Amino acid sequence: MSYARGMLDLMTVSAHSAVLVGRAPDLATLHDALKRARGDEPAALLVGGEAGVGKTRLVEEFCRSADARVLLGQCLELGEEGLPFAPFAAALRELSRREGREVFGGREAEFARLLPELGLPPDLGETRRGHLFELVGSLFARLAAERPVVLVVEDLHWADRSTRDLIAFLVRSARVPGLLLIATYRTDELHRGHPLRPFLAELERVRGVQRHDLDRLDRDATAELLGHLLGTEPDPPTVDAISRRAQGIPFFIEQFAASADPRCGDIPETLRDLLLSRADQLPDTAQRVLRVAAVGGIRFGHELLARVAGVDETTLESGLRAAVAAQLVVIDPDGDYEFRHALVREAVHDDLLPGERSRLHARYAQAIESEPHLVDADRAPAEIAHHWFSARDHARALVAAHAAADAAGRRYAFAERARLLDRMLELWEQVPDPAALLGVGHLDLLEEAALAAIDSGEHQRAMTLTRATLADLDFEAEPLRAARLLVRRAKLLRNAGKSDGAAEAREAHRLLSTAPGDSESLKLVADVVYVLAATDPDEADRIAQSVLAAAAQLGDEAAQVAVEVTYGKVCSGRLPAAESVPAMRRSVDRARASGDIPNLAGALVNLSDSLYELGAYADSAEAAAEGVPHADRVGVSRTTGVYLLANHAEALMALGRWDEADALLAQAARQDPPGTLALPWLRLRARIRLARGHDDGAAALVKQAVAFLAKPFLTHESRLSLLELRIVAALTAGDGPAALAAAEAAVRDHGILERPRYSWPILAAASRTLIRPGWSSPSRPSASAHPGPAEPSASGTGAVGRSGSDGGAVGRSASSDGAVGRSGEVAAGGRAEGVAAVGRQGEAAVVGRSGEDAAVRGAGEATVVGRSGEDAAVRGAGEVTVVRRPGEVGAVGLAETIRELADRLPRRHPADQAYAAQVAALLDGGAERWRSAVDHWRVDGQPYQLGCALLGLAETIAADRPAATAALTEAGAIAAALRARPLAEAAEVLARRLGVRSATVPAALTELLTAREREVLRLVAEGQSNSRIAQALFISPKTASVHVSRIIAKLEVTNRVEAAAVAHRLGLLNT
Repeated sequence: MSYARGMLDLMTVSAHSAVLVGRAPDLATLHDALKRARGDEPAALLVGGEAGVGKTRLVEEFCRSADARVLLGQCLELGEEGLPFAPFAAALRELSRREGREVFGGREAEFARLLPELGLPPDLGETRRGHLFELVGSLFARLAAERPVVLVVEDLHWADRSTRDLIAFLVRSARVPGLLLIATYRTDELHRGHPLRPFLAELERVRGVQRHDLDRLDRDATAELLGHLLGTEPDPPTVDAISRRAQGIPFFIEQFAASADPRCGDIPETLRDLLLSRADQLPDTAQRVLRVAAVGGIRFGHELLARVAGVDETTLESGLRAAVAAQLVVIDPDGDYEFRHALVREAVHDDLLPGERSRLHARYAQAIESEPHLVDADRAPAEIAHHWFSARDHARALVAAHAAADAAGRRYAFAERARLLDRMLELWEQVPDPAALLGVGHLDLLEEAALAAIDSGEHQRAMTLTRATLADLDFEAEPLRAARLLVRRAKLLRNAGKSDGAAEAREAHRLLSTAPGDSESLKLVADVVYVLAATDPDEADRIAQSVLAAAAQLGDEAAQVAVEVTYGKVCSGRLPAAESVPAMRRSVDRARASGDIPNLAGALVNLSDSLYELGAYADSAEAAAEGVPHADRVGVSRTTGVYLLANHAEALMALGRWDEADALLAQAARQDPPGTLALPWLRLRARIRLARGHDDGAAALVKQAVAFLAKPFLTHESRLSLLELRIVAALTAGDGPAALAAAEAAVRDHGILERPRYSWPILAAASRTLIRPGWSSPSRPSASAHPGPAEPSASGTGAVGRSGSDGGAVGRSASSDGAVGRSGEVAAGGRAEGVAAVGRQGEAAVVGRSGEDAAVRGAGEATVVGRSGEDAAVRGAGEVTVVRRPGEVGAVGLAETIRELADRLPRRHPADQAYAAQVAALLDGGAERWRSAVDHWRVDGQPYQLGCALLGLAETIAADRPAATAALTEAGAIAAALRARPLAEAAEVLARRLGVRSATVPAALTELLTAREREVLRLVAEGQSNSRIAQALFISPKTASVHVSRIIAKLEVTNRVEAAAVAHRLGLLNT
């Protein structure tokens, strides 16, 4: 069985993802070709790609969604002597089955040359071939005149001469308007003499013919495909392992996903057999050359292979030529050889006998040791270590690994260094007197391995190694080493969220007081300052001032830079950004001038963070962007690099550049940062998904992020940002009680006054829970049109007053389409929990947490069974008695707490002032307060927050139609630009309620749906099944299902019910 044929057979039984991944541009190319064909321009698309890359899957997906008559035929692997016209016969046979013999227009006998079951063909003599071509062309022309035709010819590399000639006729001579011909072929089958090569070259010269090569999937697409196949989001190490081995071939990815151990198990047996099948067909000498090459790695040079293979040059070249001709090996642009796929090399290598494998690895090690120029200079040490280890020569492997680890450290290749040092620890017990052999003790090796694990982001491994080193260390005899290890342990504990590390930091500080006051000691004291800054900033500040003076006195530039950068962290949050930024800029300049790249990257983290707090979002983005390549250069992408990516993304989010921000956060996620270092990208990516209404994706990220709240230790900023995220997520989900509970927990947090930058968003989110706890994304049955994920809520004129105040109110006095309708009913299954909501006639209903109801009829008295025991007056509802449950703060008590905190929190920066205005508008209502919030957000410059405030203003000034329309129009434009679906829908709902026109729906949603999709959506909204939709529109149930799936994806909802709800709410069925 050939490799290609085996691939085809195996693919027919493998499981596929239901979702096509990573092929949007390719799919668009096919649809563009169909569009050209519809425009009466003949079109042909030649889709090439190696086996397993997904050509058939792509074409299948296109055909399911194409509004055209689709005919499919496949070439057979029978060579030039095979069945002529096989794909055309298959396509016409299916056409006959579907539409009956009458489709041939009374010329069945003539078509019998292709379909014998139609009868005996007439004898046309020498003209029969040309006549047959004209016959087929006229049939396609007639069909295409009724409806566009897509003719798919698969596996063109197996096409016989007659099939190729008929295709050439259709493309060059017949040129049928309305016909799109798609032909797929395997690029790895096209050896130099393959007849398809000149055929493709000829076709490409014809107008309307386009050649399109399908590339392998990149890492992001691989991760997405794995998520669909595994049913859960794969962890980055799994993605990395499968990406490295499958190299973007979807079929290989599917095979690994279906295996028992997708990450690091053996190649699945069926796949291994398939991979070896083509190698097994090579001549014996070529197989031997291939086996030797496989030991050398995926990429190998001719000279090194010649040294190791032990064959004459003629035999070597003959074997390589056979491997290249079989498409197992390719020649790269540098003139070296490379296995076409890593899995082929792995399968060939694993198929070697144990003794053969060890002997070949030893020969490679000896060859590179004697002539290092045979490989790239930076690869030589690691290659030697690898080959000696694989040859099972432990002593030589240990020495080589030591040299390779040092070389990796000099290149900042920390992950490689950590791996090599771990290998040395593994070999330590297997070599006699390793310390004498290396000149390094076991304790030294443990410490170096721990440091390498830290630098590479493997913090759990680093924790284990650090603990082992400390256990064997005499603190008093080696105070500097002990302090160094204790500081590292403190940082590891903090990053893991296991403790604040303060005890270890203080012990390190004590030991350092007995150590020499040299550069290393001062840098370690700076690390002590970093650890203590989160728990005892005053103590950290005292120590920092002392060490700054000592570093200046010592005159050590490196120590001064390190101390200044660390002190910048202490200043962050304690000083107004306007005061801390100049000092941070100086530390950046100093690190840059001294060439201290690690500290430069750290200084840019601090600077970008403070610039963000200052409201200088563009400058913040620029500083963070500068730092990312520095972090990459020195190998700290998983730690410092992640902070820089997150800071860059957060600044771009503030500027309204969400797509760029999301791409950066995806890059941060790929780094797989350890422990709490993952929090920045998690919470920021969750915010984007919440604001865009991507409910499923947001829920998973929120769950992963808020789980960190259970950790024994988090910094104030991390904890506060998660508490606010939890409120927003509950509001988005429409879970009023959970939002209230989260808000109460957040405002009581012990760090609420420590970091105003993170506290103000909490107060804004908590205030929203008081206005209407059931507020959620408008994509669900909800109490409001308000966009759930915004910190600032677009409240109506409702307000929460102080206890006993005349003007305080809970709920809304204006008309509402929300939780309480005209007669006080809870609409659409929603619940107005814990507060009073006033309907159009002044009626109110409140449902408490246990489901108790209290209704106010007219303007009389009401008993509000909720969460507060304080009295509150409801505007328009007269006197209200609020019944409190023991131990509960409740709405009014929460409002008092928010006001008290707002009075105490500083308002240093534009965002602080904007949030303060937003909180005042949410709690007390009124057009002037909302105008103030809008004005402050204009000054700050965050478009999303401005859009939410504009929505609140529009609802408040609804009586002033021109002003409300202007506010809604601006809010809608912002929502459309950001693709913030909940905000867009909220603006549209309010516009419809006020009877004004908004441009947000036609731009954002209506134009997204084709005419056929709107027809399908109307039937979905009527509750019709796919079968009923198919009957009504004269399409197949499968096509109906595809339309429904596309509608759900375009409207960014999760099911048919939500799609129907969006359609009804936004009037899409009337467009």
